[in-house]
Amino acid sequence: MNTQEQPIIIQGGMGVAVSGWPLAKAVSKEGQLGVVAGTALDTVLIRRLQLGDAGGHVRRALSEFPYQKMAERILHQYFVPGGKSEAEPFAASQLHTVHPSSRQRELIVVANFVEVYLAKEGHNGLVGVNYLEKIQLPTLPSLYGAMLAGVDYVLMGAGIPQLIPGTLDRLSNGEAVELPLRVADAKNDDKFVSYFDPGEFTNGEVPWLQRPKFLPIVSSATLATMLARKSNGKIDGFVVEGPTAGGHNAPPRGKMQLNTRGEPIYGERDNADLKAMRALDLPFWLAGSYGSPEGVEDSLRVGAAGVQVGTAFAYCRESGITEEIKRQVLQASRTGQLDVFTDPLASPAGFPFKVLRIDGTLSESSCYASRQRQCDLGYLRQAYRKDDGSVGWRCPAEHVDTFTRKGGDENDAHGRKCLCNCLLANVGLGQCRRNGYQEIPMVTSGDEVMNVARFLPDAHAESYSASDVIRHLLSGVKSISAASCT
Repeated sequence: MNTQEQPIIIQGGMGVAVSGWPLAKAVSKEGQLGVVAGTALDTVLIRRLQLGDAGGHVRRALSEFPYQKMAERILHQYFVPGGKSEAEPFAASQLHTVHPSSRQRELIVVANFVEVYLAKEGHNGLVGVNYLEKIQLPTLPSLYGAMLAGVDYVLMGAGIPQLIPGTLDRLSNGEAVELPLRVADAKNDDKFVSYFDPGEFTNGEVPWLQRPKFLPIVSSATLATMLARKSNGKIDGFVVEGPTAGGHNAPPRGKMQLNTRGEPIYGERDNADLKAMRALDLPFWLAGSYGSPEGVEDSLRVGAAGVQVGTAFAYCRESGITEEIKRQVLQASRTGQLDVFTDPLASPAGFPFKVLRIDGTLSESSCYASRQRQCDLGYLRQAYRKDDGSVGWRCPAEHVDTFTRKGGDENDAHGRKCLCNCLLANVGLGQCRRNGYQEIPMVTSGDEVMNVARFLPDAHAESYSASDVIRHLLSGVKSISAASCT
């Protein structure tokens, strides 16, 4: 593992390919922790190949994958020289299953390897990968693919990742692993698990792998304490995320109450107990409106190792968000015309989800109404026990009749949005339907998006870089160090 000192800044693992390998690499080369988003990387990989793999980066990483027959199969199936036509749909992705085919496992492992390999290529900085605990099916092969590429940190939120530390231990030793699956209506004697065996995957050619450090993303000291004491392996620190951070937020503690705009109301109980965090004697980073020099200073003064920052990096040149969205957001930030809505209904996962209101995106009711509901990617589907004892899948964002026919509550489908498709559209990988409908974006950002224009180098600049963000955030750190020595 890289022996560099722990970072002050962790770049958030945002969305689907927003924090892709170019952003993570740029941050890592500056001496901080660059993080790639691990969500939907199998779909990201095959769509990049279908667009022609501009620059040849994916093909270069595929050529370094240790099991070349697997890489060659993927390249043969999905690469389109020169790229597909704009009106041609992307090839359909296979929905994840409890018992994936060998080809599905290969694609997940290879996709995670490619993203981490490209982020680590050509420098000695630290690179992490961020996963969502609630997306369970691809977790094990995803971890293995990232570890094959030498990932330094694994971060995981949106759930209770109590079994991940031991999973990393076993995978590093080439041992088979399994994770229990959450299945609605399961019986006491049911056993639903996902399973991955490195020996089977590599046909017995199992390498020893370095065990990455593990940082759960938590919203409370109570959860952090439980994980530190009861996880099945070593916890190496925490990211403590507040409700102003982008993406999925933890729900407020206690009974859900909404403000006049229809947003969840957070109170003092939702702020993490930093005294309790310090008592764990593990490094922790604070996230949620810490994307400023003052935020970094404050975090260090209260005993944190530093901060996790997402929104500031989301609109820099190296992020995966389309240039059109970046320009729109930066211009609106300059004029103070941005609005972030914490939507309690948008996510099929049931977590509150930060939505940046932008014209022409699913944040507009007219755009939402014009989209035909369907679930063809399925990352946020919910597992349920069917009458015959097998596992079925339903999504509150799919067609309401389909959802209720599978036993879903119609009330749970109200206002749900297909995050899988719109987040891919955010990074220029949105599906074009055969009827001509083009999936449109829905942008998520933390409350700090109001201030992203501060990172522009001057009054005439139209963009900024990841290094601009880091330089600005660390501008007060030397003064803290000097003060602590006096």
